[in-house]
Amino acid sequence: MNISIISIGKLKEKYLKQGIDEYLKRLSSYAKVEIVELPDEKAPENLSDAEMLMVKEKEGIRILEKISEDTHVIALAIEGKMKSSEELAKDLDRLATYGKSKIAFIIGGSLGLSKDVMNRANDTLSFSKMTFPHQLMRLILLEQVYRAFRINRNEPYHK
Repeated sequence: MNISIISIGKLKEKYLKQGIDEYLKRLSSYAKVEIVELPDEKAPENLSDAEMLMVKEKEGIRILEKISEDTHVIALAIEGKMKSSEELAKDLDRLATYGKSKIAFIIGGSLGLSKDVMNRANDTLSFSKMTFPHQLMRLILLEQVYRAFRINRNEPYHK
């Protein structure tokens, strides 16, 4: 399975990079995982609704350029579907069973994802009704993908 995590924004925090590197190492025996880091659109602090829309659309174009036609896309969004770790594991197992070997998880910037990206998504996923920094979300997502592979292989992992 080939998994891409396409994320807007640069990761600067050393402790997050270390955690992400650890999960990438753990995942390497289960899948090929790559992180695609795209620059966020520079914008002033106080944006009008039209300016916010434009920022999301520009970021969305960059995201969509990184997704091939045969990729199953899962967009992370507050309004997405909340799932348990077991449900995510079952979803990934089902995708693999039915020949979907390319999966992309999309993490938007601080304003969220564009309509075009949401329309391209085959599924949505929410980890909480709370808002998390997109840098931290990468680490949380990698941990859950790792947990999913452990669940699917009936391998022990702390609960």
